[in-house]
Amino acid sequence: MSTRTSALDAVVFGVDVQSGDVRGDAPSYALVAFDGEHVDRDVVSLRKLRRLVDREEPALLATDNMYELAADKDDLVRFLGSLPSGTKLVQVTGAERPEPLSRVASRHGVPYGKDPMKEAEAAARLAAMNVGHEVSAFTDRTAVKVSRGRSTGKGGWSEDRYTRRIHGNVKRASREVESELQGAGLDYEKEVTEKYGGYSRAVFEVEGTPGEIPVSARRSGDVRVEVERQRRDGIEFRPLAKRRDHVVVGIDPGTTTAVAVLDLDGNVLDVLSTRTADTAAVIEWIIERGRPLLVAADVTPMPETVEKFRRSFDAAGWTPASDLPVDGKQHRTREEGYENDHERDAMAAALYAFDDHEDQFDRIARKVPPQFDRGEVTARVVAGEESVETVLADLTEEESEPEEESEHTPRELSEDERTIKRLKARVERLEGHVEDLRGTIAEKDERIEEYEAELSEARREERREARERREVSRLERETDRLERELEEAHERNEELEGKLERLKALWRLDHSNFADVAEERAGLVPVKPVEQFTKAAIEDAERRFGLARDDVVYLRDASGAGRETAERLADVEPRVVLRNGNLSEQADEVLFEHGIPVGPAEEVTIQEVDELAVAREGEVEAVVEGWEDRAEDRRRDRNAEMVDRLISEHRADRDLDELRGEGD
Repeated sequence: MSTRTSALDAVVFGVDVQSGDVRGDAPSYALVAFDGEHVDRDVVSLRKLRRLVDREEPALLATDNMYELAADKDDLVRFLGSLPSGTKLVQVTGAERPEPLSRVASRHGVPYGKDPMKEAEAAARLAAMNVGHEVSAFTDRTAVKVSRGRSTGKGGWSEDRYTRRIHGNVKRASREVESELQGAGLDYEKEVTEKYGGYSRAVFEVEGTPGEIPVSARRSGDVRVEVERQRRDGIEFRPLAKRRDHVVVGIDPGTTTAVAVLDLDGNVLDVLSTRTADTAAVIEWIIERGRPLLVAADVTPMPETVEKFRRSFDAAGWTPASDLPVDGKQHRTREEGYENDHERDAMAAALYAFDDHEDQFDRIARKVPPQFDRGEVTARVVAGEESVETVLADLTEEESEPEEESEHTPRELSEDERTIKRLKARVERLEGHVEDLRGTIAEKDERIEEYEAELSEARREERREARERREVSRLERETDRLERELEEAHERNEELEGKLERLKALWRLDHSNFADVAEERAGLVPVKPVEQFTKAAIEDAERRFGLARDDVVYLRDASGAGRETAERLADVEPRVVLRNGNLSEQADEVLFEHGIPVGPAEEVTIQEVDELAVAREGEVEAVVEGWEDRAEDRRRDRNAEMVDRLISEHRADRDLDELRGEGD
């Protein structure tokens, strides 16, 4: 396949089996890429065909038999589900009862040959002419499901906390999906299943195809997101070409161009107002809604822009005798809905033009037999200025009159001759008219080719702009996400800077001689809290902010410590230990033996700052002095007890010696 094809827009792929069978092994396909001007040909495998479709994203993938690409109905559904959102599978030979490709190609004047490559090219050209039916197994609704990514049966910690975390993450992800759908302007219905801690499941029924939804399937940790296009009950066939009836068009040109479209009964079909669409885009919009037979303006003479539209459709023109007054336009459009004055003016022009031709339309409708297209006859009468009878005669095949043949007599020969003469004159007149019509058709074909070229270019430009808009939207979403992360980082940084300033102040209190401490800080001393009187808590405090000699240590819970724990704290040699609760006898004895003052924390006013704290120097000194007084009394009591014990032991030894002497 030529690399040039990948750069084209609105590419049509035509395929036909070259060899093998999709139900067997390794079928190969004749592939033709057609962009309206150029044709590229190649022979590819099914896998390569799928890769090319994914890469090129052709507008149409055309074939004469859809089951050349799939083994059965289920396989066909899977194949349709794998196509890019902008690619349609087209069966050019019809719907449930397809015709032979040769017959369809002959009917539409498309070259045909029995070679698979020629059949693939014929399919591509037919699809490009809107011949055939789109094969569809999916609706234009898509289900976006947000659910748990793992079971809630087991967790690394308590099962309740584990379950709550999973449901919370599902709820958070569903809110992110909803925000993206709202940002894309998509309509959706939401159904959630609430569970402990959040959601166990959230389903969004979105009006749009997966390609239009800014959410992709993913699975990460606790959350799973699935994007699934809704299936139809069966396979549906939709014709590519849509019937377009004749219409009356009113146009209000200017900076804002407005267009109103009516049917031949005077009903408003659609209204458009735009500041950005060019002439080609407006023409395409009108073409999608019908074939104009009358183009009207609300002022006279007809503006050049409106005249350009009229010539584009080769339609009749209509202008009022004088410019339509505002109150008249408001009255005529009072029962119709419009969004601005431009739409009102365009609608008024179309309605006034219809009013002016309504009687003519009714007369034509009464004269046209049911087997003829009323719109076609009306268009030729209004735009071509032909009579109804002439148009009907032109559309009707001449039939012989059997009664005249049965009553053939010599006497009537002269009448037959006159009839033949009259018919020959009519034939000559009709042949001349046919020649004129052929010239008109040739001119119209040339004009149509020009418009189709302009339309193709406009569509390519629109696709490029759509791709750019999608990329801009993606980048804007990414920018918003990064800005949120940056804002969170700034907030976290400010929080950490404040904490750092507080820690610096405490560090200065801990390491200075108070000469550089602000006056209002004078008389404060840092306090280092320890959560519990255990080895683990002491080591944690050392790891977080360090414990050093002459520190003031604050035990939040002083109970339960043994001799080894007390020895561990004594090794630090703190200045004083402030306690909540009572020490064990062993811990109290160890600290007393090491000469470490211990006092109740309630005697000191402690102000905590994050992980550290401060206290007044005077209150700490008072605790130390109180402990020293108690320690002195304790030492005196111990000495008195020791003296009493020594005296008692001495007396006991003396009495024992006396008893031994008496025995001797």
